[in-house]
Amino acid sequence: MKTLIPLLLCAAFLMSPSASAKVDLMDLVDVEGIRGNQLIGYGLVVGLDGTGDRGQVRFTGQSVANLLQDFGVSLPPNVNPNLKNAAAVTVTAEVPPSYSPGQTINVTVSSLGDAKSLRGGLLLMTPLRGVDGEVYALAQGDLVVGGLNASGASGSSVSINHANTGLIPNGATIERMIPSDFAERPDIMLNMRSPSFQTVTRIVESINERFGEGTAHALNATKVSVRAPVSSTQRMSFMAMLEGLQIDEGRVRPKVVFNSRTGTVVVGKGVRVSAAAVAHGTLTVTVSENPQVSQPGPFSGGQTAVVPNTAIDVRQEANPMFEWPEGASLEAIISTVNSLGATPDDVMSILQSLERAGALNAELIVM
Repeated sequence: MKTLIPLLLCAAFLMSPSASAKVDLMDLVDVEGIRGNQLIGYGLVVGLDGTGDRGQVRFTGQSVANLLQDFGVSLPPNVNPNLKNAAAVTVTAEVPPSYSPGQTINVTVSSLGDAKSLRGGLLLMTPLRGVDGEVYALAQGDLVVGGLNASGASGSSVSINHANTGLIPNGATIERMIPSDFAERPDIMLNMRSPSFQTVTRIVESINERFGEGTAHALNATKVSVRAPVSSTQRMSFMAMLEGLQIDEGRVRPKVVFNSRTGTVVVGKGVRVSAAAVAHGTLTVTVSENPQVSQPGPFSGGQTAVVPNTAIDVRQEANPMFEWPEGASLEAIISTVNSLGATPDDVMSILQSLERAGALNAELIVM
């Protein structure tokens, strides 16, 4: 048990909160207008080995009928093709910033119906649309599926990973460039990933020191406006120089993250506690049922009966109270929690109680 908590805290950094290290500017900000865009489409995967959608998924049959009609093949009305080698799917992708027609991107294909597996399937040509409804890419190709499903006639089955989602590397071709006003703006907006007055001030000072007074000014704790050249070549060179700037990051409030689904606890750097005393104990209640048989005496005319016999045992571990000194570091916190023999759930409870008592200088994030 004592090795559990250090493993869960493997992402924590044992660094003093006062230690200041220079950080690349682009690790602290996002450039407004330079971002990826999500695309989505509806398509058909064919060539499956009997693992496609079954008859009750009507829209798959309708999609196949519409496809055949485009090639001059008409099916009788109200006839469901009931194809087991086809599956209706959603196709999703993200277009990186400034991608142009002819470039390719990866696509993810996921089953919409009750297909058992997409392994071995081929995605037919599928238009991918943006949020505005316009088509920006076309996807088609063979799926790479990492999962596997197998079942027998008796009903037994085995599955490895997930077989209803696949990837097509470079499976979509950009047909239209997504417009961006980045090159047309007179200034560049830098959006902070973590709001901080100190960091914003230092970013403005560093940019003005490098490019001249008045080049950058802070709009608020999350946004910095930077004057930039209008010429595209000069603007790209200016952005390259911005990327090379080193910034002294301001104070960021330490964080403690709880993942209640997986029981993971991650304590970030700089987490410290005020003077506090902690007691941790567990109350165990054991209820055991040992029914006994009551047998009547000979010739008494009685009947055999089952008599319940319940035993209740209550035990409470008596753990001593531990004290954290003023300004205890992450090492002291881990050492004390380990000495208590606490589980991840216990750690959550202890740190939440410390935060409510005002003894923890960290932001608690529960996922």
